[in-house]
Amino acid sequence: MLGRSSTRPTASDSGAPSSPGWLARLRTGLAKTREFLNTDVSTLFAPGSKIDESFFDDLEAALIGADVGVKATSLLIERLRIIARDKRIEDAAALQQEFQRAMAGLLAPLEQPLNIGRKPFVIMVAGVNGAGKTTTIGKLAKYFQSNGKSVLLAAGDTFRAAAREQLKAWGDRNNVAVIAQQGADAGAVMFDSVQAATARGIDVVIADTAGRLPTQLHLMEEIKKVKRVIAKADAAAPDEVLLVLDANTGQNALAQIKSFDAALGLTGLIVTKLDGTAKGGMLAGLAIEREAARQPVIPVRFIGVGEGLDDLRPFCAEEFAAALFAAPA
Repeated sequence: MLGRSSTRPTASDSGAPSSPGWLARLRTGLAKTREFLNTDVSTLFAPGSKIDESFFDDLEAALIGADVGVKATSLLIERLRIIARDKRIEDAAALQQEFQRAMAGLLAPLEQPLNIGRKPFVIMVAGVNGAGKTTTIGKLAKYFQSNGKSVLLAAGDTFRAAAREQLKAWGDRNNVAVIAQQGADAGAVMFDSVQAATARGIDVVIADTAGRLPTQLHLMEEIKKVKRVIAKADAAAPDEVLLVLDANTGQNALAQIKSFDAALGLTGLIVTKLDGTAKGGMLAGLAIEREAARQPVIPVRFIGVGEGLDDLRPFCAEEFAAALFAAPA
C-alpha cells in the first residue's frame, strides 16, 4: 500500500546514489540498533549457528528489543521460516542475507522520495517539542540548497522566542532568508512568507510550527488554522506536511502520527536521532501497523543519524536494511 504524496508534475533531485560518506555515517548511526538485531553480530548469525526454534526465539527477542513491533516481527519471522524451509538453509550465516532482503522488502513502502514540482513548493513541518524539528528544518534547507534550490524559512513557532532565534541562526548558517515577526500570529508569519517567496521567485518554503503534544486538542486546532492560512496565501499550498519524529520514542511514534495525521493530513515523516537509540527498528513497524489498520502508509521522506548539516538524507529501504547488518568501515 502506497502513502499519499503530491500528484503535481515533479522534478526529483533524490535519484542520485548516496555518497560513500553518507553510507558510512548511516552504518555508524545505526550501531545501537544493529547490536540488538545481531546480538553483537557475532552470535545470532555467526557461521555454524544452527537454524532451530532457539534461533527464531532469539531473533524474535532481538527484533522486539529494537522496537520493530509485534506485527512486523511476526511477519519477518514467518517469512524467514518459509525461506529457510524452501531453500533448505541450515546455517544461520547463510540466512542473514535473506533476512536483510526481507527487512528491505518490509521497509520498501516507506521509500517515496520527496519531489519538488512547483514554485514555491511549500513544506509545513510539525512535531512535538524535543523531536528536533527546528534543527531538522535547518538541515532540510542545506539539503535543498545542495540540490540547487533556493530556500526561504518561515519562523512559525511564535510561542517560543528561542525557536525563532534558533531558526534565524540556521538561516545565517545556510545564508537563507528567514521571515520572522516578534509577537506576531503564526498564521500571519506563514501568509507573509508564502507571499514573499512568490515575489522573490524562491523554490522552497519551509515553515516551522510550534511544538504540539497530540493530547493538547486546543493547540492542535491552532495548527490546523495555520495550515488553512497557508492555503489562503496560495491555494495549492502546503505541498507537503511533514511530521518530525524522535526515533527514541519507538513504537509510541504511532500515536503521534495518528493525531497529527487526523489534524493536518500528513504527507510524509522525518525520523531523527536514529544514532542515539537502539529503536531504529521502529521504521519497520510504521508500515506494517498502519497497513494492518487499513490506513495508507505515510512515507518516510528523510532520516537523520547525527548532528552534522549533512546527516539528514532521503530514506532508502535497501541502504537502511544493509546498514543494520554491516559494521562501520
